[in-house]
Amino acid sequence: MSANVSTCTPGSSTAAEATCRLDAGHTNVLLWASYALARRWSAVVMTVDYVVVGAGSAGCALAGRLSEDADVGVLLLEAGEDDTRPELRIPAAFPSLFRSAVDWDLLSEPEPGLGGRELYVPCGRVVGGSSAINAMIYVRGHPLDFDEWARSVAPGWSYAEVLPYFKRAEDNERGEDEYHGVGGPLTVSDSRSNHALTDVMLAAAVQAGYEPNGDFNGPRQDGVGRFQLTQRDGYRCSSADAYIRPWLGRSNLELQSCALVERVVFDRRRAVGVEVVSDGRRQVVRAEREVILCAGTFQSAVLLMLSGIGPCDELARFGIPVLEDLPVGENLQNHCMALLNFYTTENALFGINTPRNQARLETQGAGPLSSNIVEGGGFFRMRPELPAPDVEFHFSPALFMNEGLTEAQDYGYSFGPIVLKPTSVGSVRLSGSSSGDKPRVRFNFLTSDEDLRAMVAGVRLALDIARQPALKSVERAPASVPASDSEADVRAFVERVAQTVYHPTSTCAVGSVVDPELRVYGIEGLRVVDASVMPSVTRGNTNAPTIMIAEKAADLILGRPPLA
Repeated sequence: MSANVSTCTPGSSTAAEATCRLDAGHTNVLLWASYALARRWSAVVMTVDYVVVGAGSAGCALAGRLSEDADVGVLLLEAGEDDTRPELRIPAAFPSLFRSAVDWDLLSEPEPGLGGRELYVPCGRVVGGSSAINAMIYVRGHPLDFDEWARSVAPGWSYAEVLPYFKRAEDNERGEDEYHGVGGPLTVSDSRSNHALTDVMLAAAVQAGYEPNGDFNGPRQDGVGRFQLTQRDGYRCSSADAYIRPWLGRSNLELQSCALVERVVFDRRRAVGVEVVSDGRRQVVRAEREVILCAGTFQSAVLLMLSGIGPCDELARFGIPVLEDLPVGENLQNHCMALLNFYTTENALFGINTPRNQARLETQGAGPLSSNIVEGGGFFRMRPELPAPDVEFHFSPALFMNEGLTEAQDYGYSFGPIVLKPTSVGSVRLSGSSSGDKPRVRFNFLTSDEDLRAMVAGVRLALDIARQPALKSVERAPASVPASDSEADVRAFVERVAQTVYHPTSTCAVGSVVDPELRVYGIEGLRVVDASVMPSVTRGNTNAPTIMIAEKAADLILGRPPLA
């Protein structure tokens, strides 16, 4: 790509010029030149139009779309490694990526609503981000989610206004219709596994009185059915696979992995670049137009705070001068899940990594290794007066216990509730003065009566589904279930097993940290584009709406008219 590169070392003419600028009154604490002088490092300064921080679900989509304008240069920076590990491509291998080198491997603070347990929090640290290690479920959320955003703090983000961006992203193998698109970068397909146990679980839900639903992204969300997936020919299709790999040949798009961004740097109140550590060297990359944080709900909040944008009290703990006092890191929202597990008399996703199954994946793009593990799901209203579902189910033809950190040792299946619209919120806080320090995360799961009632009702629904003839015919024994459906036993079960379902959002939300065009309040040249900007978490898995946010943001940044 076209870039201007210069060297700034103490004592050089460039450094002297920087001193003059400082003396002239450009004294902001994060002025890029002051770092080159005060830290005594040799800074190679690259200048591009847009610096995109984080090559995850949003960052890849945004960088790819921005690079469609041949007149601008885009640099995409990723803290993690390149996405070359074979297991990143194999759908059924995603649990093996937990706590690996491609995972930020976070741990929550003790959760008061879950007996003080600390929860494991996976988060992709690799090109592709969490779209490279997730369960590939393609669910957009309920239309009401986006209409609520637009009515409250985010005009321009109603369902009617974001649907064209969902469709533009999609290449749906079912074809184009009112709700779906074809020809987009992101392949959306049906499962190539179609495990029989998933059909049994869905049949039990129908026996319990719930309607089948063949498309959770179509005219209605309620009901049970199989998920569509971000897969291509049976393999994972991450955001990097969709938006970066095909377009890296563009002369105006560059991807740099293993590049840890430490902070945004400013000239007065304008973001002019980022400080990066790569190959043991610090450097400043300057942005002529904008710095765009796409580092995710945790890291985007961390980077803003380390850069002087955040709550005064929090920044004062680490001696960070405040550039803008904003509630960064507040309003953390996520989905809490509690799975029931049963041993089965039938074949399940256990012991599937065999030469035969490997060959089937390689030659046919099918078979057990193409399974995303969570093959089916459902959306339910625990109270009939609700305007939209408040509980989602995941159905899996495999045991999933201990937050997925313990490999299954037997044949089994699992399913259970996820609280979709939590009223309890948490926070992200700094733990150190480097972006490499793991943040302090607390979700506050189930600390509101409303959330706890929804979870208890969801577990009781799961127990009802488990009693239906379809599942009773294949059940061998319970593996992890409540002692009974009493309030006390269900609450004890939830306190023991509930976990995050990996959908953190809203720490840099529209209306409090960024405006509806995703510009950070009070700062020029700085936006946030990822799940952290959601005013509230969507009713469903969050990868698809995160990519939609990036698709829409690209048009906002480039000044294109909105899609209709």
